[in-house]
Amino acid sequence: MRISAAERVATYVILIAFTVFALFPIIGILLSAVSPPEDMTAGFNIPSSIDLHNFVDAWRQGHFGRYLVNSVVVGVAVVAATTLLATMAGYAFGSMRFRFAQPLFYLFLLGLMVPQEGVIVPLFYDLRSVGLTDTYWGLILPQVAQSLSFGTFWMRAYFRSTPRPVVEAARLDGASSWTTLWRVLLPMGRPALTTMVVLVFMWTWNEFLMALVMVPADESLRTAPLGLAFFQGQYTSDFALLAAASVIVAAPVVITYVALQRRFIAGMLSGAVRE
Repeated sequence: MRISAAERVATYVILIAFTVFALFPIIGILLSAVSPPEDMTAGFNIPSSIDLHNFVDAWRQGHFGRYLVNSVVVGVAVVAATTLLATMAGYAFGSMRFRFAQPLFYLFLLGLMVPQEGVIVPLFYDLRSVGLTDTYWGLILPQVAQSLSFGTFWMRAYFRSTPRPVVEAARLDGASSWTTLWRVLLPMGRPALTTMVVLVFMWTWNEFLMALVMVPADESLRTAPLGLAFFQGQYTSDFALLAAASVIVAAPVVITYVALQRRFIAGMLSGAVRE
């Protein structure tokens, strides 16, 4: 089907309009973050000069160095554990045949259906009873459990879409199920795996409620979003400082996405598979 020049122009106009609409608040935050104090007003403004002291002040006053380290530790641990467990579970559900496979898979899907707010209070009391609140484990284990449902669903969809002749050829060559997974199927599924890693890392990094509830007393274990919330409560009137702090907290996620965007998009496109 051929597209006329008018349709092409209309498409670009709509896309540009949505792009401007999406980027406007981001540009506003960036400009506010580099605005000198004398130029600062709440809202969108063009700074008369570039002032990077806001980032230095926000870093020092907000203790974001420690908070970013906490977020990195939690994020890396959650992503690593989720990737390992979801890959094996997705392979089992997607490529193997065993009794009660469907009921067990639906049990996994319950994790996608139950809202976090519905389990956060009993989960807090359970973890407190075994001494895991105000620890890294209290932040890592619940988020691994949250991400595992999606990870298993995602990887199962990938393994069900892999060509059966490839698996059968590996079996004929004497490859075990373990070898088929790690040596044959997983290298082929790097885009799908990267997409899962990026999504889980973004969700873990931006998690606020879990960190707020599971770290009620130990300030040194606060994650970056939680630290930003407390920082905002202290410096409500200094919009430039808040904008700089927001950029600091958001930068790792943006850098991760930009670095992995090709594989992320490829994985999203290949994720639309038929069951």
